[in-house]
Amino acid sequence: MTHNQDIKALRKNYSSAQLNENGVNENPIVQFRSWFHQAMKAELQEPNAMCLSTCNDNIPDSRIVLLKSIEDDGFVFFTNYGSNKGQQIASNPNVSLNFVWLELERQVRIQGVAEKISQAESEAYFYSRPFESQIGAIISAQSQYLENREMLEIAMQNALEKYKTEKPQIPEHWGGYIVKPLAIEFWQGRSNRLHDRLQYYLQNGIWNLKRLYP
Repeated sequence: MTHNQDIKALRKNYSSAQLNENGVNENPIVQFRSWFHQAMKAELQEPNAMCLSTCNDNIPDSRIVLLKSIEDDGFVFFTNYGSNKGQQIASNPNVSLNFVWLELERQVRIQGVAEKISQAESEAYFYSRPFESQIGAIISAQSQYLENREMLEIAMQNALEKYKTEKPQIPEHWGGYIVKPLAIEFWQGRSNRLHDRLQYYLQNGIWNLKRLYP
């Protein structure tokens, strides 16, 4: 059994890299692409996994979703619009994203505004997905109560049978969001917990850069 003392004793001294103002791009999305490329090159498991936080009546709500595109103006993911996250974004589009790449001793924190992408963009991605994933999006009432697993599996089997001879249509409740950033922080672990933190923040359409205390 793990005790609190065992947890308190967990400690790693970060020392693999450093982050300096003169070594980053003036555009944080370009800088993010660079770090993301390094995460992919390091063959990390699902480097596009990110924690998406929304608000439900001012109560934070977080879950892991997958980044699917890096655009010049933001970060794209896909989901069910009727899910908890979709409903929360509809009432409050202010969200945050967090990427953590522990093997590289890095994380990236993003604050921004989520908005739906175009129907055409959502359709293009929907039909690029594996057939079974398309069917899963059609049958899932994401975040709604499910009586048992068997009901889900039966619905999946029935839908797979139906769509053997019929092209799946993208459901109205499914599509993409782009998170347009207002602030992006790059965090690099350093020795003695004196980490490097560089934050970009958008002001009058221009990205500014400042260093934060660790």
